[in-house]
Amino acid sequence: MAAEEALDLEEVIITGSRGKPRTVSDSPVPVDVFTADSIEEVAYTDTNDVIKTLVPSFNVSRQPISDGGTFIRPAQLRGMPTDKTLVLVNSKRRHRAALVEIGDSGTQGPDIATIPSVALKSVEVLRDGAAAQYGSDAIAGVLNFILKDNSDGATLTVESGEFSEGDGFQTTVQGNMGFALGETGFLSVSAEWSEADATERGEQYCGSWFCLDQNNPIYDPTAGYAVFTEDPAFQAATSKANIGFGDNVQPWGQPESEAVRLFFNAGYDISDSMSVYAFGNYSESEANGSFYYRYPYNGTIEDLREADGSIYSPLEKFPGGFTPRFFGKVFDYSLAGGLRGTLDNGLGYDLSARSGESKVEYTLKNTINPSLGPDSPISFRPGDLINEETQLQADFSYEVDTSSVGPVLLAFGLSYMDESYEIAGGSEESYVAGPYAVQDPWGLCNADGSASSAGLSAIAGGSSLDCANPDDPVFQVVGVGSNGFPGYSPEYSGTYDRDSYAAYFDVSADVTDKLFLQAAIRYEDYSDFGDELVGKLAGKYDFTDNFGVRASVGTGFRAPTPGQQGTTNVSTRLPNGFPVATGLFPASSDVALALGSSPLDPETSTNYSMGFTYTVGALDMTVDFYRIDMSDRTYAVSTLDVSTDPDSGSAYDNYLALAGAGVSGAETIGGVFYFANAFDTVTEGVDIVATYPLEWSTGGVTTLTASLNYNKSEFDSDPSEFLNDEDQFDFENFDPNWRGVFTARHTQGPFSLMARANYYGESENAQGNGDSQTTQKYGSEILVDVEGRYFFNDNLSVSLGGRNIFDTYPDEDELGDMCCGAIYMSASVVSWQGSYYYARLNLDF
Repeated sequence: MAAEEALDLEEVIITGSRGKPRTVSDSPVPVDVFTADSIEEVAYTDTNDVIKTLVPSFNVSRQPISDGGTFIRPAQLRGMPTDKTLVLVNSKRRHRAALVEIGDSGTQGPDIATIPSVALKSVEVLRDGAAAQYGSDAIAGVLNFILKDNSDGATLTVESGEFSEGDGFQTTVQGNMGFALGETGFLSVSAEWSEADATERGEQYCGSWFCLDQNNPIYDPTAGYAVFTEDPAFQAATSKANIGFGDNVQPWGQPESEAVRLFFNAGYDISDSMSVYAFGNYSESEANGSFYYRYPYNGTIEDLREADGSIYSPLEKFPGGFTPRFFGKVFDYSLAGGLRGTLDNGLGYDLSARSGESKVEYTLKNTINPSLGPDSPISFRPGDLINEETQLQADFSYEVDTSSVGPVLLAFGLSYMDESYEIAGGSEESYVAGPYAVQDPWGLCNADGSASSAGLSAIAGGSSLDCANPDDPVFQVVGVGSNGFPGYSPEYSGTYDRDSYAAYFDVSADVTDKLFLQAAIRYEDYSDFGDELVGKLAGKYDFTDNFGVRASVGTGFRAPTPGQQGTTNVSTRLPNGFPVATGLFPASSDVALALGSSPLDPETSTNYSMGFTYTVGALDMTVDFYRIDMSDRTYAVSTLDVSTDPDSGSAYDNYLALAGAGVSGAETIGGVFYFANAFDTVTEGVDIVATYPLEWSTGGVTTLTASLNYNKSEFDSDPSEFLNDEDQFDFENFDPNWRGVFTARHTQGPFSLMARANYYGESENAQGNGDSQTTQKYGSEILVDVEGRYFFNDNLSVSLGGRNIFDTYPDEDELGDMCCGAIYMSASVVSWQGSYYYARLNLDF
């Protein structure tokens, strides 16, 4: 076992140095390698969670109310969002997901969850900027998922588990099978099916504006709550507002989900110097989550005057109010292939092509288009998002023998990429402005406050119409579109596309027995952003066989994606701790330009890294310090208030801008925002990784691994033009600076035991702005995982384990920054689901 561990530490890697593989210890930049065994020990279905468990500088959170973020979760490496990390599969760029996150940096990166862990031979994590080598997006680092290449054998894994709260039951079935293609080829096929029930970690909805919890001090029976909490009929209706998720009208937890994922990897050696390869995937997943509970008379559920003067209320459809339910189907497929080999003159080549598509289909249920009044359906198709990419690439390498230094490796290549982002319009009822989007749609009243002839006729028929009363339902205006997520109208639908060309050159050499140097430059030209030249220098010097230092410096460039430039959205957000309808509009749209935006520009970066590698006896350690300077960082501006009140100052100006730009339902939008090149930042940190195997006289082996990351991001320019005080504070303080993973794995005969401690340092959160701002400090947390595994024979093993076995939760929200029944900060990188226990059966044959 100790020998196997040593081989793992010296595993050959491809990521980090183009053209020729090197070992981990020889790499001039920090690279982690995780084998299939390491991946298998992490009891998660989502590959995002697998990487989070293994790499402390990689974080992903559970966001139950985050529009499409419920289905495609955003992640971070070294404090940078997903789209600052390049994702590769078999060293080829992975296509982006169709979802653009509507907050923060507007992340649009690959959906790592579409890669089933059973398909992986290994994962290489390059923790260093590599844009000069791999292109745009590789600012924080590179994740390279290497697929299995077995030509025989098969594995089957069945795992089931449940949270200690008695919910969230999950089952995952994974399998892999290898086939021989002739005498020199292979086909490895992997499949995964998973299903997970929802969890609930909230409490009954209760806010200062509406409260259903009679035990909460806020509860006031005179404020209109009593009919919904004390009348049995309304109480029953209210409890069903969330469609069967227990007693709370606002569920908080992981969504219900189901997924089927397939991956294949194939290769065939045509000769000793030429081979063909292909790989691809198909993934289909579905999940559903909730939006915020719509309580009665909240601006959405309001009395309306019909044409005959009678009153209609949405309470006729939903007597207790309603919680919109959001369903997303995510389809993801790709195909890549190529020809690689070496010519007689020693020139290595790799000619490849790839195509990938991600599609999200949205459905919204248990809601209404308020402006349609009684004619509104309760189920909608808001539309689809589609991201497509096609790339042609040619990579070459050539080794030049020199007399003054060792062999010099040259790597160079060309690339062409075409990408598009489509917003496909939804069904008409999901976006149309119905009659109740304006006051008095039936002309029942005159401008002087008297009843019109139609109004007099209604009054004669028994209507309570009072045109002299400004609060009469005839003057009520309600929102446009399916409430919770209005559909994409033709005005905001369409396709955004671009193409780009790139060329790179990389040179590296062992200048002496102790010194390795590498240099790279890359030129990229985008049809929508022009061109950019970036470069990188890296090196490693071994003072002894046991101690070496390494360093790198490089520049990066990232062009905003077509999705970031074109996405639009109206959803419910909490800009001031209170749920309001908030609109996101493209930075270059007439709406955003009227609000003061500018078209997006590319982000640029400079990366610095310095560290050392150290080996003494069986102990292997690496320490790497880094700094990432980013300019013109893309970020969502703080929500701008919108109001129809002429005395509300800038909020009224924002309403006039929306109305002037022709935004349907501008009267019902409470906030608006857009993406901007908002500020510059500096991110600094350190990664420490150590491994130590212990051999016992009994024949057992214990392997200790410690990974620790410190990361801190700060503004390097004044962000106040774009972010309010609360958002500025949270940007620098919300995520923990310290994160650690400490693992002990002991093997004794047929039995193995793994214990892992996941450490999260302190963090802070703010609520409010200016002098009224308050903050809360969150304490550090340690979540402990344990797994025992027994091998009955070489083919059969059983594992029992638990995640977070001490049922640790992060501190509860004390600021009121969360509302609507949430107990914990939902965006926290610290899990707030509690302990989870599982059993797993492994078959190898």
